[in-house]
Amino acid sequence: MEKRERLEQFIRDNRREFDEFEPSPELWKRIENGLDEAEKKQPKKDKVVKLKIVLRIAAMFLLFSTFGILYIRHQMKAPIDIASIDPELAKQQSHYVSVIEFKREELIQIRNQEPELYQEFSSELEKLQTNYKKLQKDLKTSPNQEVTLKAMIKNLQVQAQVLNQQLSVIEQLKQLRGTQNNENKGI
Repeated sequence: MEKRERLEQFIRDNRREFDEFEPSPELWKRIENGLDEAEKKQPKKDKVVKLKIVLRIAAMFLLFSTFGILYIRHQMKAPIDIASIDPELAKQQSHYVSVIEFKREELIQIRNQEPELYQEFSSELEKLQTNYKKLQKDLKTSPNQEVTLKAMIKNLQVQAQVLNQQLSVIEQLKQLRGTQNNENKGI
């Protein structure tokens, strides 16, 4: 601490001389010349070598990043083998998909006869189908694929139930119209 105090005291005592003294212009010229010479002496190879290393690292990073992105895109597009997750659930999924396709074909038959009813029924099914497609996408990245697969099957079950109800409504309408036609013929 004593050294510091002595230094501070020295600076205070000689403050005026520090402020008044300015280095000569010749000193500045010598410093500039010395810097120029040092810069000339420094080989430019160091800079070129460093640039090459940086460029190589950047190229490797770009290469690995490109391969990584391509691999991830490939994985996202590749279909998932549901049977590898749970063979029993895969059978259920396949069964419900075929039942739904069959029942949708039945529903399409009323499109010309009852376009408004068909549109309403189709919009309900589209909502369920949209949710199903989202679950399919989520299945690829899901940490618990079995739970997601069960949710997909539950969605398919609901779709099948909705289709059954819709076809039942259509059948009831046909019967109602049939009895009304018979009554009108009798009058």
